[in-house]
Amino acid sequence: MDYPRQPSVHLSSEHEEFRSAVRSFVEREIRPNATAWERSGEVPRELYSTAGAAGFLGLRYDPRWGGSDQDYFATVVLCEELAKGDSIGTAVALMAQAEFALSALADEASDELKEAWLAPAIRGELIGAIGVTEPNAGSDVAAISTQAIRDHDEYVISGHKTFISNGTRADFITLAVRTGGEGSGGISLVVFPTDTPGFAVGRKLDKLGARASDTGELFFDDCRIPASNLVGDEGRGIHYILSHFAGERLVIAAFAVGVMERLIELGLDQASDRQVFGKTLAGFQTWRHRFAEMATRLESTRQLTYHAADLLSRGDPSGEMAVSMAKLAAAENAQRVAAEVLQLHGGFGQMEESPIPRYYRDVAGFSIGAGTSEIMREIISRQLVTV
Repeated sequence: MDYPRQPSVHLSSEHEEFRSAVRSFVEREIRPNATAWERSGEVPRELYSTAGAAGFLGLRYDPRWGGSDQDYFATVVLCEELAKGDSIGTAVALMAQAEFALSALADEASDELKEAWLAPAIRGELIGAIGVTEPNAGSDVAAISTQAIRDHDEYVISGHKTFISNGTRADFITLAVRTGGEGSGGISLVVFPTDTPGFAVGRKLDKLGARASDTGELFFDDCRIPASNLVGDEGRGIHYILSHFAGERLVIAAFAVGVMERLIELGLDQASDRQVFGKTLAGFQTWRHRFAEMATRLESTRQLTYHAADLLSRGDPSGEMAVSMAKLAAAENAQRVAAEVLQLHGGFGQMEESPIPRYYRDVAGFSIGAGTSEIMREIISRQLVTV
């Protein structure tokens, strides 16, 4: 049963045409393969080239490099529909490239780096990853210790990254490194080719959810890369990372909107079909009211997410607070809706032949990725309370 989604003043007819194209892509390329990819722990490389040919990997980027120069609402629509493919891992794998790995390159890298790495990644010919998190530096980005020492016209890189999406088979990493002293001022971004001698993938990590997205730990042992692989200015890496977190958080909020819509549709089908004590589950007021609450959670999250997308598209500085609110609400609401729909399905909701338990696991990561819910509360509170 289709969810009765209402027209939005923020979305044009072109956005809705794009939604139809993404929905067809999901129904054709993702949903039929979701279970196999979840079991294998990765999506095929060919999916990136297929998504690139469809124009999904460079929505907001300059057409000079193969992008479409669209607004944040195109990203929101893409993420909502990708999330309905019954494999959040697949959606993460694609957006870890399209948004997480490429946004800083699109905004800050030299033309030479864009031609060598951004353009082929937008086409899906190369797989990219963003390399920030370390064993002792997650939410505290300024604590990273992976070091890049300048040696004439090269950087010599040594260190360890973990929880890196696309990390086990990326062709390049937009890598956060320490080029200076302690603190945020000593951090830079570089493009790191993964065929560099001294680089190694450690474990392919076994995760609770988003299992179709490969996630790895990475090791760098005196890896030499050209100094010209520096993204932007040396010492400005923390600024580039934090300024692009907004896009990552918008992705997760939009994922949550799509997931809730998909789960409510699955729940409505179950409630209409399942007979209990002589009537359908939909015949019980308790479940009708729970659907009302789920729809309210969905729509409140959608409005926060669209508000944030509007501010980000207009370059409004209050977009950071809005997208933090959207992600915070999205994570909590998606987890609540997933729990309700699992409960609605009873024993069948425990069975892996259904996408329900997969979504239940997948949404657990929404409150952690791209900044934990605790970090979101801190960002919001700083705009409200002076300490």
